[in-house]
Amino acid sequence: MTDLVSLITKHGYGIVVAIVFAEAIGLPVPAALALALAGAAVAGHVMRAPIFLPLALGAMLAGDTLLFFAGRHTGWTLLGWLCKVSTNPESCILRSAESFYKRGKTTLVVAKFIPGVNTMGPPLAGSMKMRFSQFLGFDAMGAALYVLAYFTLGYVGHDFLKVISSGFHAAGRAIEEVLLVGAVVYVIYHLWLLRKNRVYRVVPRVQVQELMERLASEEAGRVLVVDVRSHGYYDAETSRIKGSIRIEPNNLEEELKKLPKEKDIYLYCT
Repeated sequence: MTDLVSLITKHGYGIVVAIVFAEAIGLPVPAALALALAGAAVAGHVMRAPIFLPLALGAMLAGDTLLFFAGRHTGWTLLGWLCKVSTNPESCILRSAESFYKRGKTTLVVAKFIPGVNTMGPPLAGSMKMRFSQFLGFDAMGAALYVLAYFTLGYVGHDFLKVISSGFHAAGRAIEEVLLVGAVVYVIYHLWLLRKNRVYRVVPRVQVQELMERLASEEAGRVLVVDVRSHGYYDAETSRIKGSIRIEPNNLEEELKKLPKEKDIYLYCT
């Protein structure tokens, strides 16, 4: 933390704007902490709020806009890449999509405060073909709320941050050891999760020709084809495989109750 304080003191606006932009595009950097420290710097007359706040807000909107258009052009490719560190990338994407289903487009207003959705929100909105003007309006509200919340926290509590900073400096070596142990435990825990969930990474696939032959044979009555496309990739007006049914992946618990147990079920998505 003392290093970050030193950087902000020396480089001021530039370093905070860079950190905010980096977090907006998905890099693991502490934008909330940087915003709080910037608030403390303004309280200590090291920085000026009328200059800093528009720059921070602009940096966040620039990063979000970049991901929005990347999501529009790449769809699940980018979403999967952003979820790569997750033990189950598909569930990572679907959790973010579920927030959109439950809260609608206003998810973007609170997305910055929700771990896992903060980075996924803009590209998911792009993949869902949301109008850019609409996205920008909601995202600007969310970015302003996020920047002001942590900036105000730092501004009001600048004396408290000063105490924490001096405490970190005095206990430097001990803090480094604690962080090292924490990092090791974090890595071991995620390796265990990867091992535990590796079975879910393998999805059995069937060749199109094989399914066509079954549908054309006397066994056709035992086959059920299910369309599981979701959030932005499904359009009721587009074509579906003849005879298939549609279920909503974000409501699986209820949807699965409707599926017949006596049939062989084939799923298809995007």
